[in-house]
Amino acid sequence: MKETINILLVEDEPEIARVIRDYLTTEGCRVTWSSTGLEGWEDFNRDTYHLVLVDLMLPEMDGFTLCRNIRLASDVPMIIVSAHQEDHHKVSGLQLGADDYITKPFSLVEVSARIHSHLRRYRRFRNELADSGNQIDYQYGLTIDSMTQRIFLSGEEVLLTVKELALILLLAKHPHRTFSKKELYEQIWQQSDVDGNNTVTVHIKSLRTKLKDTTREPVFIQTMWGSGYRFIGEQRCDEA
Repeated sequence: MKETINILLVEDEPEIARVIRDYLTTEGCRVTWSSTGLEGWEDFNRDTYHLVLVDLMLPEMDGFTLCRNIRLASDVPMIIVSAHQEDHHKVSGLQLGADDYITKPFSLVEVSARIHSHLRRYRRFRNELADSGNQIDYQYGLTIDSMTQRIFLSGEEVLLTVKELALILLLAKHPHRTFSKKELYEQIWQQSDVDGNNTVTVHIKSLRTKLKDTTREPVFIQTMWGSGYRFIGEQRCDEA
């Protein structure tokens, strides 16, 4: 049975959204239409998608922020569809993790061709990833299995809360990238951060305790004072 392609379309102009949705639907795709950036972010976390189409000029949450949030959470293909033709907009979108950039006005045939091209590449990427395995061993005894979402330390499973597990998986997925507390809160708790919120700090402290990591001599999670946190674990290279 042929798999139905599930697409998230984030577009605030109803006429354009309907044209894209109707065309892709006739091709057998299932299209979820979000009319604001925030709605798009909520819809993305509510379902599983094969590809995301994002406009840049969106209410509530702009397309750049949405692209950044989605890319931190997933490797799903993203295509920006925007009226902006300036190079700096294209570069900014691609640097945030978008895979392609289509300018308005556009050909529906071209949009469809780009979608199927990126889906083919993504399927190859996922197959290669599955073949390479999902378990990574780090120095100092840490093992992260992203497939089963289990963490081990010196062979013993580390029992983490849902949020602690989400934090370590996100940080480890982007090694040496500094995440601000605001970014971590919005990614993991999927809510807007507020001043004085100490939630991330408390969870990072608990996570460090369970990983037997210290702030003075960290080997897994490093505090970047005034900036946030980053994962510094080094993968273990066993000699043959």
